[in-house]
Parts: sequence; C-alpha cells; structure tokens
Amino acid sequence: MGKGKGDVKLLGAWPSPYAVRVNIALNLKSVDYEFQTENLATGSKSELLIKSNPVHKKIPVLLHGGKPICESLIIVQYIDEVWSDGPSILPSDPYDRAVARFWAAYVDDKFYTAVKGIVVADGEEAKAAAVKVLKDGLVLLEEAFLKSSAGEGKPFFGGDEIGYLDIALGSLLGWLRVTEKSFNVKLFEEATTPRLVSWVDSFCKHPAVKDELPETDKLFEYAQKVVYPRIKAFAAAAAK
Repeated sequence: MGKGKGDVKLLGAWPSPYAVRVNIALNLKSVDYEFQTENLATGSKSELLIKSNPVHKKIPVLLHGGKPICESLIIVQYIDEVWSDGPSILPSDPYDRAVARFWAAYVDDKFYTAVKGIVVADGEEAKAAAVKVLKDGLVLLEEAFLKSSAGEGKPFFGGDEIGYLDIALGSLLGWLRVTEKSFNVKLFEEATTPRLVSWVDSFCKHPAVKDELPETDKLFEYAQKVVYPRIKAFAAAAAK
C-alpha cells in the first residue's frame, strides 16, 4: 500500500522525461498519486495546469494538498524532503549533495540542446559534430560516475539505490534511445562509457523505473510526427 500525506496529483504526459522523473521519485517513496495527462501533441493546456503553473504553463506540476510545485528537479527534491521515511534520493552528505545537483543541472543544460543540435544538423559533418557533443557529455558523466560511490562497484550514482542524478539522467533514456534509432548512432558504448552501459541496464530494470520509461517505438513515432518537426520549425523561424 502506498504512502500519502494529503492528496497527491501529478500533471504530466507520457512522452515527457521531466514527468518521468517525478513518477520515479514518487515510486521510490511508495507514494499513491493521481496522474493527469496533458496533451503535448496539440499544445492545448488544461485550466488546472495554467492555474497551477501560471509563470511557465509547463509540465510537470505536482499538486500536494492542492498546493503546486513546479520544475522537475525541484519536485524531486520536494518529494525527498516530504516523504523522508522512504529511501533517500539526495545524498546525506552536503558535498555529495552539491555534486549531485551540479551534474543534474549539467544534464538539463546540455543534453536537450545537444539532441536538438542533432535534429537540426544540416549534413553528415554537422550531424557528427552534434553527436560528438552528446557523447562527450556522456564521457564526463562516466567520469563522474567513477568518482561517486558507484566507483566502488555499486550500481547507481546514488550507490546501492537510485539517487538524484540517476533520476535526472535516467529519465532521458527513452529520448536517447530514440536519438540512436532516428540517426543511426550509438551513444552508450563499452569502449568509452562501460560503467554507464551497465548503469543503463540496472536503472531500467529497477522496480521504480521499469514501467515508467516510454516504449522506444512508440516514442520514436511521436518524435517523428510531433517533436522533430516542431524543433525544425522553431530553428527555421529563429534563423530568419
């Protein structure tokens, strides 16, 4: 039976890696919650979403006892603090906590921009350069993984259990797989990121994760029909 501290509702959508983060965090804490789907394909937004996040009007939004919390990583931290009797998501050590937050911010700052760069790349040379940016980022995370407690042979950035950085990066795995399939590239490689290759397998099999990551073929179709055309249209408009 899940735990609850008041009514919990998540405004999200199945293709959103940022909503996936919150799903995983709530699962880790065994919190019962209601999921309200927003339609990203049409761009229509519910009145509840607009009311709950009037500044950005974006998902995810966690409603806890009617009070909204916005931005995925902020929500994950909130969940960790409120449901403190469950497994810890953020490290207890202040330095380790700061390091986890640094790399989570790095993931958010770099990875979407890198994937977008691959989508809009004009020609093979430009695509190869854009792919290199993403691969270089994964190599840096491989190094961070080895310096963390996982470097002691533990499966996750968080050690024996999924932690904050695991959630931040792992939530993007669906879209990274779609990038591999769409552009015929290999992002996680034994030669350059062997520990991350093992980490991907462990993360995806975790009970809090395995039912939350979107199925690759379904997400690929969504990307081709909705996301990639939208990214290309924005890029074309910005270039004018």
